Amino acid sequence: MISTPAAAANLTDNDILNFALNLEYLEAEYYLRGVMGRTLDEAAGGSFGGTVRGGRKVNFTSNVRRGFIEDITRNELAHVLFLRSALGANAIQRPTIDFDAGFQGVAQAAGLAGFDPFADETSFWLGAFLFEDVGVTAYKAAANLIHDQKILTSAAGILAAEAYHAGVIRSVIVRTGGSAITASTAMSDVRDTLDGGSDSDQPVMMDGRQNLVPADENSIAFGRTPQQVHNIVFANPAAGVTRGGFFPDGTNGKLVSS
Repeated sequence: MISTPAAAANLTDNDILNFALNLEYLEAEYYLRGVMGRTLDEAAGGSFGGTVRGGRKVNFTSNVRRGFIEDITRNELAHVLFLRSALGANAIQRPTIDFDAGFQGVAQAAGLAGFDPFADETSFWLGAFLFEDVGVTAYKAAANLIHDQKILTSAAGILAAEAYHAGVIRSVIVRTGGSAITASTAMSDVRDTLDGGSDSDQPVMMDGRQNLVPADENSIAFGRTPQQVHNIVFANPAAGVTRGGFFPDGTNGKLVSS
């Protein structure tokens, strides 16, 4: 838990970067498998640790949207490689990832039984929607915990990239319309339920208008603590949880609990 300033002070910048690396592993594997039909190990030419369950190549029918998602995929792979390089020998290995259990847990809570993000193009964008908003809010809150100015600047750059991704994904879902908007709203509600506390999530449509940026009244993006992020990726709203959902054996590093 990070419940006091003293607890936060005990964290190093490497601890924060490794927390982020867990999420980047998750995102990179999702996009690489769905968009390229490749694993992280295959794409980067190495062995990154834990096993990954689920995921398969998706058939994208729109060339424009495929171009968007391919660019996002390249970005997420680059984030993994950058963080590993920045951390050097301190970099965590990829934790065990289970896309099947993770999406089943969130989908059931959202009333989307049988949801498979790898079934088709629209479903894949919805799966991406689940991840990207979490990534943006995670980096936003983590900025307060980083001490080194160079590391903070790099983290801000990754946050900006994740925010671009999230904006594209929200735009695609709005343009798809109908059931895609309904499903994304249910996912937004589940994220908000899982992370507890105040309302820190917003759907792609609010009050009949498009909502590109989930933010407060000053249009400042929301942040989520590492504990709240773990609540979502573990698909469990309880405190002190250390595994479940997308990470059946937990995340790696120092920040590992909801």
